[in-house]
Amino acid sequence: MSLFDQKALLMSIHPFDLLGERMIEKLMTQMDIAYYPKETVLIAPRVRAESLYIIIKGIVNETIEGELQNVYGERDSFDANSLIYGNTQSTFSVAEDLICYELPKESFLNLLQDVEPFQNYFMQDFITKHQNLKERQHQNDLTPFMVSRVDEIYLHSPCFVDASLSIKEALRMMSDQDAEVILVLKDEEIGIVTDTNLREKVLLCDKSTNDPIGEIATYGLFTIERSDFLFNALLLFTKHGVKRLVVRDGEQIVGILEQLDLLSHFANHTHLIAASIERANSIDELQSTQRSLTHLVRSLTTKGVRVRYVSKLVSELNAKVYRKLFEMVVPSSLQNKCALIVMGSEGRGEQVLRTDQDNALIIRDGEDESLFEPYMMKMNEYLLYLGFPKCNGNVMVSNPYWRRSVSGYKKMIASWTDTLNEDALRSLSIFLDAQCVAGDEVLLRECRDYLYECFEGRSDVLAHAAKAVLAFETPLSLFSGFVLGRAEHESELDIKKGGIFAIVHGIRILSLEHKIVSTNTTERIKELNNLGLFDKRFASELIEAYDTLLSIRLRFILSQKQGSDEQNYVNPKLLAKADRDLLKDAFKIVNTFKKFLTYHFNLGMVV
Repeated sequence: MSLFDQKALLMSIHPFDLLGERMIEKLMTQMDIAYYPKETVLIAPRVRAESLYIIIKGIVNETIEGELQNVYGERDSFDANSLIYGNTQSTFSVAEDLICYELPKESFLNLLQDVEPFQNYFMQDFITKHQNLKERQHQNDLTPFMVSRVDEIYLHSPCFVDASLSIKEALRMMSDQDAEVILVLKDEEIGIVTDTNLREKVLLCDKSTNDPIGEIATYGLFTIERSDFLFNALLLFTKHGVKRLVVRDGEQIVGILEQLDLLSHFANHTHLIAASIERANSIDELQSTQRSLTHLVRSLTTKGVRVRYVSKLVSELNAKVYRKLFEMVVPSSLQNKCALIVMGSEGRGEQVLRTDQDNALIIRDGEDESLFEPYMMKMNEYLLYLGFPKCNGNVMVSNPYWRRSVSGYKKMIASWTDTLNEDALRSLSIFLDAQCVAGDEVLLRECRDYLYECFEGRSDVLAHAAKAVLAFETPLSLFSGFVLGRAEHESELDIKKGGIFAIVHGIRILSLEHKIVSTNTTERIKELNNLGLFDKRFASELIEAYDTLLSIRLRFILSQKQGSDEQNYVNPKLLAKADRDLLKDAFKIVNTFKKFLTYHFNLGMVV
């Protein structure tokens, strides 16, 4: 290998890419190239590490007491921990003839001491390590979604007027200031007047321009902090279907963010999907909008957008589909007499690619429940047509069990606290993630309040519900190796059963105990942290671990053939070493969380 190739290789490997060019050149004078045949033991409990190895070609296996822990390939390095701590439990042996660089121990330790970023890579804590590794995975593709904030984009200056000023005078001031909108000050309330207000409330209603401007303003503005991410502004635009956001700096209004400016900044098709859903007048038109969602997910994921942000955006778009479908199917006379709810990952705002339907209908007391049946059957039929798969557990509006009055739901909730059987606890878990997407959300609120009342002080029921987190073993061995499946999944692990479920369900039951209304897992963790249930550090570790599990799962799903049912199986051997490390650390946090739940709910006493 030429010196040029050697230098290029080192500068392409993390964390050596953190070193300057001169430092790399100095390092090259201290390194040797070595060859080792298959089965050579390089480091072991009784074979002291004398160098950091950087693989040019070949494979090295790391085992503990014969159990495979890691497989190192081209461009991987090992074993810094043996050099730093002077001992190891692992044995590193050559599995395929090895050509590698050897950086002597003394040179490596000097590098740690002299270069802080290099030291941080090997010595940093769990949270920092995860965040830095995940950022590096997408560093060449970082986009405005990840780094741009509201104050980095052009903000329009509004024209401020008093509510008592005439429409004519307000428009004159708006023209003089060359403003796009008028913000109306009425006592402590602020309203907005746009071209739409003028057209619909003045021109079409023959209203006098001498009337106060406050009479035509729209109140209840959507606002965002100037320091917030533009991606969160996009979420607000998508969720509420507005064209402008008022930008604040604390209590002060500093400008107006226009949707068009944001979209030109991002230059993606999210707004087109949302607009298409809004404009759809038939089921076929609605279906055409769905084909773009998978492309959107792939695009955002490859550009480095975190899964939890992608899922929020997709959930908002899916909610629009549900709402539009509801308006198409249910007669207007019945729409305010019921609440259409979604549950499961959709209700938590964590569904990225469509899994089973989890939906239900709450009907106002006193209404004829049979009137809703044909419309819900049609609703289910249309959802299947749009690509929302049928729920294997039949948790759908077409099932009478999940289509009942408020009183009916209250009776069902009461039975959950008394029965304690597997079906009841499963139904409870599903309902805890409910979000209203159409109709009267007050009906869901009434059911949820009753749920909290039923579980008040019922530590026995909470413990039985929480014990489900122990139903599946974390696929991590005593020595931190992966425990794989059997039969057709012998080289894979179930990432949902092994990690995702434990975090989702454990946090869900803790949220029920503390009456937390939010359904999103990350938001629930933050609120539990605010209540002091666990400290900020552990809350951050849980969020990072959950994000890691979801990210790795999504990557495997996107790599599969369209229509594949294998949504949860991951082959660790197909992951880069950095991802394997992330996954192992995430599973360790899952185990720590299980221990917390076991102690908190005294699960050892639950039969």
